Amino acid sequence: MPRIKAINHIAVVVDDMEKSLAFWRDALGIEVHELHDVPVEKSQVAFLPLAGSEVELVRPTSEDSGIAKYLAKRGPGMHHICLEVDDISAMLARLKSMGIRLINEEPRTTADGRKYAFVHPESTSGVLVELVQI
Repeated sequence: MPRIKAINHIAVVVDDMEKSLAFWRDALGIEVHELHDVPVEKSQVAFLPLAGSEVELVRPTSEDSGIAKYLAKRGPGMHHICLEVDDISAMLARLKSMGIRLINEEPRTTADGRKYAFVHPESTSGVLVELVQI
């Protein structure tokens, strides 16, 4: 049976990356590990590592992206929690067999080879959940 290994990151949607970094990086002292654009998601992300996990700041780079729509509807704030799994395909199959609503029925792959998929908040008590296999 597939299993959850850890909380990989918690994502926060932001409308101004520099303003957000002024808090997370400058005020709290968390160093930025990565800051880059993700063209496929039409967003910019910053990863700030914390003891086995990360805070991910996500800013839309296009007004037609999912993140931009989320930001327009809900404003800045908590976006999703990401759980690391040992076998994402098996986990997605298990969730689907249990009637869990998936946003991605097949995993997507990042530029660095990580596989990820999202579970719809309708099935998770209102929390957007990302699953990732490293």
